[in-house]
Amino acid sequence: MKLEASYQKYILHFKQPAGTSRGILKTKETFFLQIYDKNKSGVGECGIFKGLSIDDRPDYEKKLQWVCDNIELGEKQLLNELIEFPSIQIGVEIAFKSFYSKDKFKIFPSSFSTGKASIPINGLIWMGEKSFMLKQIIQKVNSGFTCIKMKIGAIDFNSEIELLRFIRKEFSLNEIELRVDANGAFTPTEALEKLKILSEFDIHSIEQPIKQGQWQEMAKLCEQTPLPIALDEELIGVFDDTKKQALLKTIAPQYIILKPTLIGGFTGSDTWIQLAKKHQTGWWITSALESNIGLNAIAQYTFTKNSILPQGLGTGSLFTNNIPSPLDVTNGSLFYDNNKHWEFRLKPVK
Repeated sequence: MKLEASYQKYILHFKQPAGTSRGILKTKETFFLQIYDKNKSGVGECGIFKGLSIDDRPDYEKKLQWVCDNIELGEKQLLNELIEFPSIQIGVEIAFKSFYSKDKFKIFPSSFSTGKASIPINGLIWMGEKSFMLKQIIQKVNSGFTCIKMKIGAIDFNSEIELLRFIRKEFSLNEIELRVDANGAFTPTEALEKLKILSEFDIHSIEQPIKQGQWQEMAKLCEQTPLPIALDEELIGVFDDTKKQALLKTIAPQYIILKPTLIGGFTGSDTWIQLAKKHQTGWWITSALESNIGLNAIAQYTFTKNSILPQGLGTGSLFTNNIPSPLDVTNGSLFYDNNKHWEFRLKPVK
């Protein structure tokens, strides 16, 4: 039976503007890829992240249409042709798994997808004025989160230190695990001194203290750092497996952070995990502002990897028009509530 495909753009609207190192986000563009024959269908998400994704380029939709026109090539061949389009790769992976699954939204069956187990996640604190960030921190703690991730580098460093001092004054290391994400905000010359100051607050790790692409400077930091460093943006655009291995061997980070949408989907993430184990590097998985379609797939994949660390999986509650789903967050953990139902109404366009 002939397999067909179509894609549709979908604009997600933030409930409130989200402050990131790439500016203030009010909307987030994403694409739903649907594959179908006369009897059934599957859906995936190509969650391009403007300004961050390596495949944020003018021919993106042209490539999506090429995938639809050539869907009968099959998953494996399509993935090989999409090396430079990681966010389309994961959309293809999710769509095919969805198509061939008994339940199109349960693509990695496990005790998570049956609602019997959950995934501990970090509570994300968005950038903004000090008072706004403090309000978020209190809300997350009151909601039961025991791991907080705070983005730093946007406001005055001293103000950020005051926030961290407040958190540690109120909550000990045993009560709250603290992670910070600099998004490359520090210069190589100032980074080590700032890491020393941050280390006074029992911080679990810092993500990407300096901008990616400075392997020698980052390697030196990882060797001298008083607190663990996690590579994030550093992994984006590293397509070749030999180069991935060289990156880990050269920099020797304490952790790497895997965003499947940005690094080649589940196949790309599997490769990084295998290499991380080889180099005794820790890792965890993070979503990248996908809708609930992408988040659901990434969460199910994440659960199968048996990581004991809190994961960076968004809650899906950031958007006013997210796809209604069974995903739910309780006491700092992500659940799949089988008493709730999906409401995905986009129809295939022929």
